[in-house]
Amino acid sequence: MDINQLPEIWQARWQLEKFQTPTKIQEKVFEPIKEGQSIVGVSPTGSGKTIAYLLPTMLNISVNQGVQLVVITATQELAMQVTEVARPWAKDLGLKVQSLIGGANIKRQIEKLKQRPEIVVGTAGRINELNQQKKLKLHQVKTLILDEADQLLKSNQESALLSPILKAMDNQVQVLAFSASGTQLPEQFQQMYRLKLTLIDVTNEDTSKGEITHGYVIWPKRNRLGFLRRLGNIDQLSALVFFNRLSELGVMEDKLLYHHISVASLASDQSAQLRKIALHAFSNHQAKLLLCTDIATRGLDIDDLSLVVNMDFVYDEKTYLHRSGRVGRMGRKGLVLTLLEEREVKEFQKFLAKQHLVAKEYYLYAGQLSNHKK
Repeated sequence: MDINQLPEIWQARWQLEKFQTPTKIQEKVFEPIKEGQSIVGVSPTGSGKTIAYLLPTMLNISVNQGVQLVVITATQELAMQVTEVARPWAKDLGLKVQSLIGGANIKRQIEKLKQRPEIVVGTAGRINELNQQKKLKLHQVKTLILDEADQLLKSNQESALLSPILKAMDNQVQVLAFSASGTQLPEQFQQMYRLKLTLIDVTNEDTSKGEITHGYVIWPKRNRLGFLRRLGNIDQLSALVFFNRLSELGVMEDKLLYHHISVASLASDQSAQLRKIALHAFSNHQAKLLLCTDIATRGLDIDDLSLVVNMDFVYDEKTYLHRSGRVGRMGRKGLVLTLLEEREVKEFQKFLAKQHLVAKEYYLYAGQLSNHKK
């Protein structure tokens, strides 16, 4: 991928977005995608996969010729996010993008489809539903993109929905699957859908990951509210706060709001509209803390996020790394903090050592977060 070979209007947008040189995944997949190859793209979290698949596919689209590009994501949040990223680049080329997610008003979506968008981004359930109702025509689709493809195939429900969607498309449709951990995906696509996808894995070459520091704070479980109240009062600090249980998230949100801490939440039981409002509030610094569960944050990309807080010890390596991946994106620095009781520290250090990570102890006092004890 050579920036100088992009349309001039895109070169200007690249500068406007303050992007530097293309990341490894953007560089490696551009030509194969533009040439129509079906591939699996694997690169670390936060390495610019969305731009990597959007730009070359958009260049193959004809204006006013109906739906030609379909992006299916593992979650509603990710679909909304991809839509937001895609819109300005598409608009530059005179293309229309529509979001199709469950939880949103289906009648309104059907009305908007009459405007004949060239690109649709959504969840498998809603796209399949609209296809079955013959409201979404997929026979002209040139490219199908599966974002967080490992998650889509892991879910029996989602993977079953992909079959009728693929069946509605031309046999020669280009299929692109992207993931942070999907080296087994070509084999899975061959077995499940008889599709042959070439693997492009840049994990070991990628240098886009920023410096992530891991730490812990010793804080009694009975007063975790006190920690978040203090954190929420630190100037110019915002944090993504993970809870292991949805019930605890709800209780904590109510208590923080009672104490006038600006907070929003992302939970799997919310409507698409509520999630959109929460993300908007956090992204625009109207909420300092975004309380969430793991399901609700798959693939989430929040600009300039520098702090993730785990309210409890996370015993699962994959979950811990997924949460950590919300910071340190595109070369930025980030901190991942876990709240522990004193008796848990040794076990936590062992847990991190297995992942070749080391944690420092942090302290919260006098309106500051520091790894120096005073």
